[in-house]
Amino acid sequence: MALPELLSILLRLAELVFAAIVAGLTGAYLHAARGATALSLARFIYVEVVAALSILFALVWLLPFSGSFISWPGDLFFAVLWFVGFGLLVDWLGGSCGGVFEWDGIGFGGDAGGCTRLKADLAFVFLSGVVWLVSALVGIYWVRKHTRRAPVVTTTHRRRWYRSRV
Repeated sequence: MALPELLSILLRLAELVFAAIVAGLTGAYLHAARGATALSLARFIYVEVVAALSILFALVWLLPFSGSFISWPGDLFFAVLWFVGFGLLVDWLGGSCGGVFEWDGIGFGGDAGGCTRLKADLAFVFLSGVVWLVSALVGIYWVRKHTRRAPVVTTTHRRRWYRSRV
């Protein structure tokens, strides 16, 4: 098995695991925020839907006969969806739990205002976007390496335009 094929399988597994973690963390937040309006939870609903679709497509593209390398446009599309979700969550967080990549004070102890879960959700959304992007790049590399180009035909003589083959 070549390196791109092995890397593709590992990336698909990482996509599946990260999407499941995001679905669990976001679902726990949505469950805790029940009673709120759907408009105020729209960002989290978006991330939950992207996570659910990512789980589905990661499972389908993980199958060996599904041609996972030619699905790089889908990988690129999911990377964009994940990065949009990351931007939406960063905008919603708005510095209330500190900087986006500030991990001071986060531990396994008490959860001060849900910041630990939200930052973990944010981190896995970002990681999922990166993994989908790398998967798209590996797919582009594989497709470019394995596409056949039409051979250049060189002729040594020219046919006259008035002569027919019949």
